[in-house]
Amino acid sequence: MTLSPARVPGTGPGSGPAVRRLTATLYGYAFLDDFVLLYPVYALLFSDTGLTVWQISSLFCLWSLTGVLLEIPSGAWADAVSRRLLLWFGPLLTAAGFTLWVLAPSYWAFALGFVLWGAKGALGSGALEALVYEELDRLGAADRYGAVMGRARAAGLVAVMAAMPLTGPVYAFGGYPAVGLASVLACLLTAATATRFPEHREPAGAAKDVDACREGPGDAVSDTPGDGWARTLRAGLAEARGNRSVRGALLLVPAVTAVWGALDEYTPLLVRDTGVEESTVPNWLLLIWAGATVGGLLAGAGRRLGTGGFAGLLAVSAVALAAGAWVRTPAGIGLVALAFCGFQLASVLVDARLQDRIGGTGRATLTSVAGVGTDLTTIAVYGAYGVIGSATTHGATFALFAVPYLVTAALLAVVGKGAGGKRTGGKRATRAARTSGSRARP
Repeated sequence: MTLSPARVPGTGPGSGPAVRRLTATLYGYAFLDDFVLLYPVYALLFSDTGLTVWQISSLFCLWSLTGVLLEIPSGAWADAVSRRLLLWFGPLLTAAGFTLWVLAPSYWAFALGFVLWGAKGALGSGALEALVYEELDRLGAADRYGAVMGRARAAGLVAVMAAMPLTGPVYAFGGYPAVGLASVLACLLTAATATRFPEHREPAGAAKDVDACREGPGDAVSDTPGDGWARTLRAGLAEARGNRSVRGALLLVPAVTAVWGALDEYTPLLVRDTGVEESTVPNWLLLIWAGATVGGLLAGAGRRLGTGGFAGLLAVSAVALAAGAWVRTPAGIGLVALAFCGFQLASVLVDARLQDRIGGTGRATLTSVAGVGTDLTTIAVYGAYGVIGSATTHGATFALFAVPYLVTAALLAVVGKGAGGKRTGGKRATRAARTSGSRARP
């Protein structure tokens, strides 16, 4: 039995107060979630506390590993309980971690803070995408998912850029405690905003009760507290095993999002390597982030790209990344910004592709599976960058990491040609099948 909500009759894409409420809440949530003044200075806080480079690197690894370990369990939990609840609870964990950082700065306080931050990321990953997609689908606006999530990601990047110029004055006024307090307030506002998300889902327990009524007298239904979680986990993984289209979409998400997401952490080093003044590095970073913001805003138009067009987008972005990084001049940073624009657009599109192909009850579970793949690939990129970057320049390292995108683009181009003439409605057929399945009852 599906947990998908029934569609609201008589609603169209983008019409009505329900869609406006959902999107306004999402954009506000995305903005506040990234409006954290600690972002530009937390590495400095670690260094000023006396941590070595190795210790700081170990914190980043702990952060990533926490997400890997909790991603799939939290996704299954989001399918079994209220997704809005997880989106509300997650920012409170981050607020607790930031409070530890500024009140008791030490390696172990930082480590615990990163565990809490990683847990927050795992709780929201999958839950947010699943909630937004299913609410839009209920309102007959599922085809707007890509554009809506693209704008949400753009809102988050705008928040990062807005927080940067504010961090300096706040730090000058009250040091790290003032910056930490502002960051905690942002987390609390994020949690408050999450309570405004609409959620129309049949609780997992209710679905189990209905199924139990339809079972034969000799069939037993488990009433253990973890049964709903286990059922949603099994259902989500079973769909991935049995649906080749879903498996392909799951693999494509980390292939597109992981490399450039990891390279983003090294962009300050790339910019400084071009010879610009140290004080101007943040300005060049703003250019790169502006490119990524534009990419998110283009997601609505990008939904019209077919497989060949998507492959072309990846190829052009990869070439721009390699060329911009290789020249090691400030002008090349403009090409890197163009590349990040394309990669951000591609990241939104692969997420929308995955959501379109999921037809069962484990939407958050499968989205979290893709998140685990992204996290593991990101950790591998961090390790490879450490090895390659130690032997050559940052520009050459960035250029080398453009190769995986060229390989992915070539594979997609081959797949696109092989599927030519065999598609029969694609997304519409998938959505029709999902709608039919949601209305059918055993």
